[in-house]
Amino acid sequence: MNYNLSGKKALITGSTAGIGLAFATGLVVEGVECYINGRTQVRVDKAYELIKGAYPAADVHGVVADFANKADVDKIIESVPQVDILINNVGIFEPKEFADISDEDWYHLFEVNVMSGIRLSRHYMPLMLAEDWGRIIFISSESAVQIPEEMIHYGMTKTAQLSVASGLARLTKGTGVTVNSVLPGPTMSEGADRFLEAIANEQKISKQKVEEDFFKNGRPGSLLQRFASTEEVANLVVYLSSYLSSATNGAALRVDGGAVPTIL
Repeated sequence: MNYNLSGKKALITGSTAGIGLAFATGLVVEGVECYINGRTQVRVDKAYELIKGAYPAADVHGVVADFANKADVDKIIESVPQVDILINNVGIFEPKEFADISDEDWYHLFEVNVMSGIRLSRHYMPLMLAEDWGRIIFISSESAVQIPEEMIHYGMTKTAQLSVASGLARLTKGTGVTVNSVLPGPTMSEGADRFLEAIANEQKISKQKVEEDFFKNGRPGSLLQRFASTEEVANLVVYLSSYLSSATNGAALRVDGGAVPTIL
């Protein structure tokens, strides 16, 4: 299948590992010039080497930015003034009891998970509209509609992303620009692996047992009954980035393995 993306330019935030890295890899294979992003030069360099090692002809660049710092967002915009595809993927999370979540925790997660996409979209979207083509994709989560008890502040940011994406999509009426959200379910990313390992160490059991217990007790409705791979999530995102997805706009698309029941 030809996605007709050769020559397009993409910025993927939070893309030095996990699903972000999978998005970048999937896009460079399609001939997209990709800008990958991480908080440190070491992580960016490592991701760059991974992609170039697998695909020597890949047109890939690295930009360092911590989205907790607005000045770093301005630096990204200065370094990459225009893109055709913006994937707002950067996100942080932490399990924490509601009573222990401080005001600073709430603001910090909102700053990174929500304001990052708002600030970048505010810059790039008008340029896309002027060109009459562009793709903006917010990487939300099944936690946006199934708020986890242990991460209510995280779930709040994922729900907020859906609202922002839906509103922005309304501004694209009659153009070649689309804005969509993707809601991954439990995915075996670097963060998920750390999460499993932390619980395994705390409970003194294996990571495999933690995963089994997670799907038995935490996600009993999952149809997949396993963590999705990052590539499985990336397949949908690459499609949404392409010309083939031109009639998909203002949508919240799930790749959650059936973790959240569909209500018609």
